Amino acid sequence: MSWLLGNHRPPQDFSQFQLPASGGSGAAGGGSNDGDPPKKTKNNQADSYRFDSSALERAAAAAKDLERSIHAKEALELSKLQEATRQQELQTKMKKYEAGIEQMKAEQKRVDGEERRKTLQEETKQHQMRAQYQDQLARKRYDEQLLQQQRMNEDNIRRQEESTAKQEAMRKATVEHEMELRHRNEMRKLDAEMKARAKVDRENQDLNLEKIKLKASEHRVTVLESIKTAGSVLGSGASALLNDWDKILAAAGGISLLALGVYTAKGSTGIVTRYVEAHLGKPSLVRETSRFSALDALRHPIQLARRMKFKQSDALQGVILAPKLEERLRDIAIATKNTKQNRGMYRNILMHGPPGTGKTMFAKRLAEHSGMDYAILTGGDLAPLGRDGVTAIHKVFDWALTSRRGLLLFIDEADAFLRKRSSEHISEDLRAMLNAFLYRTGEQSSRFMLVLASNTPEQFDWAVNDRLDEMVEFSLPGLEERERLVRLYFDKFVLQPALEGKRRLKIAQFDYGELCKRMASITEGLSGRELAKLGVAWQAAAYASANGVLTQEMAIEKCSEAVLQHRQKVQWQSDQEKKESKSIYSGAKESSVDVQKIPQIDTASDFGSSTMHADA
Repeated sequence: MSWLLGNHRPPQDFSQFQLPASGGSGAAGGGSNDGDPPKKTKNNQADSYRFDSSALERAAAAAKDLERSIHAKEALELSKLQEATRQQELQTKMKKYEAGIEQMKAEQKRVDGEERRKTLQEETKQHQMRAQYQDQLARKRYDEQLLQQQRMNEDNIRRQEESTAKQEAMRKATVEHEMELRHRNEMRKLDAEMKARAKVDRENQDLNLEKIKLKASEHRVTVLESIKTAGSVLGSGASALLNDWDKILAAAGGISLLALGVYTAKGSTGIVTRYVEAHLGKPSLVRETSRFSALDALRHPIQLARRMKFKQSDALQGVILAPKLEERLRDIAIATKNTKQNRGMYRNILMHGPPGTGKTMFAKRLAEHSGMDYAILTGGDLAPLGRDGVTAIHKVFDWALTSRRGLLLFIDEADAFLRKRSSEHISEDLRAMLNAFLYRTGEQSSRFMLVLASNTPEQFDWAVNDRLDEMVEFSLPGLEERERLVRLYFDKFVLQPALEGKRRLKIAQFDYGELCKRMASITEGLSGRELAKLGVAWQAAAYASANGVLTQEMAIEKCSEAVLQHRQKVQWQSDQEKKESKSIYSGAKESSVDVQKIPQIDTASDFGSSTMHADA
């Protein structure tokens, strides 16, 4: 009968009967078809306490029939299996319910967390808005305080000014009153003195007249006696001179010799001064020269001896240029040397190109190679001279003609005073200096050679271009030339001091050749002078380091800085040229501006700062 306690369906003919679960009772036919336990409600709880005898009778009859059946044992096993299956299903559902409950709890936690997050965000937002509002209020209060303080300061200043003005007015009134009182007192005093003096004069009038008469008579007697004495002396001397012809001739000869001596001394002094200035000294316009005067020889005898022993074998020694340009300059050097040896006529040369490309350096090498003296002057020094510029130019050429070895006259920034005469912006002083220069260079000379250097040769006057026999363009160094220059300056400023060991300079271990190639590729657009300054920068970077070691990174960094500085200078130059062109154009249009003064201002600003080493 155990299958009755498990609330399982009876097999076959007993399927219409259903017993309540163990531990409880129920009405017949009250269960569900799928065997689920009845839900406990209030009505079910109330019905579970009623006794149904018919259901028990039917159950007992079904049990007896089942016991008599041959399938009783199979029905019992089947009921056990059904009960086990139902228990598993119930456990599965309970797990699902538990999982659902856990999921609902997790969802509830997530919702609660989201709500808390939103609440925190809203609170943060409210705090930020409150802080911003408070900050705005604080700023507004601060601004109001500043305005109030400013008003108070202005009021105080105004009051102080008014007080100062009142005090100044009072002081001025006091001073004026004192001066007026003083003036009145002085006038009264003067009036009293005049009255007293007039009274005394009236009382002593007779005595004064007698005194004046006595002085006048004494003065008349003295003058008459002096005239008589002088007349007698001069008369006797003149009569003695006229009567003696030897004395007359001696006096005339002495006066003539005195006049001749004065004029001769004046002329000879001027001649000696010009000779000494031409032979012993150099003109003030010459910035640098290789000529040694007698005074320089006494001061620097060792340098004179070295220069006399030194002979330049190659005109391009130490000068790195493009191969075609080197070939052309070497031909010019050979021709100049042969011209000097054969005492021929020198050719005038124009070297133009960007600054720092080696124009001045080659001019020096050319003079040393040919055995000539050189002198360097800059056109920017002529513009400020004004009317004295013509005299200075003549002194330079007179001094050049006194050289026994021949002189190479190098004029840097020559376009500063050799501009076109047809231009409206050239002053009369620059025009006069240009005419003096054209006069002294009108013919070929065997005494001096003219070399001009300019960054803007298009500004030259046509007559200046006619004096030029050859024009050479110096361009910025290319990749190969930059690599040679970088190697040269790296060896000069870094390797040699490091090998000497006399200076606090060391080099890290890296491939120097590869570094020079890399730096040459980086420094595109830099001139030779800028690369030389880059070598000094490497040396300074090593000295500035803690251990005095120059690393590869430091050298590359200095190259990058030099390139950036070069670009900045180019930008400044373009901006400056634009401003100058605009200012010149606007100044030319205004009638109130004297256009003849414009080139003097431009020259002083553009070329006044140039030095004798502008292209070295």
